[in-house]
Amino acid sequence: MAKVFCKKYKKELDALPFPPIPGEKGMKIMQNFSKEAWDAWVDLQTMLINEKHLDLSIKENRKWLNEQMSLFLNNENYEKPSGFVKPD
Repeated sequence: MAKVFCKKYKKELDALPFPPIPGEKGMKIMQNFSKEAWDAWVDLQTMLINEKHLDLSIKENRKWLNEQMSLFLNNENYEKPSGFVKPD
């Protein structure tokens, strides 16, 4: 499997096999973040959507979720689900 230096985990890990979203942003994610980081985002995204009852047909909700993705992948202060405990 191809490797990529993951900006989230600061080490070389398995790369995504294809861009996770369309367009230039998907290519940048694929080139800079590992499959492990993307899978962690998908898990968090699912929790956020469910907990906040986000309707993704609403543009503002999609924009907010996209901002959270960027914050999460770049190790910045992102929204955490209530009761979230960071794994050791």
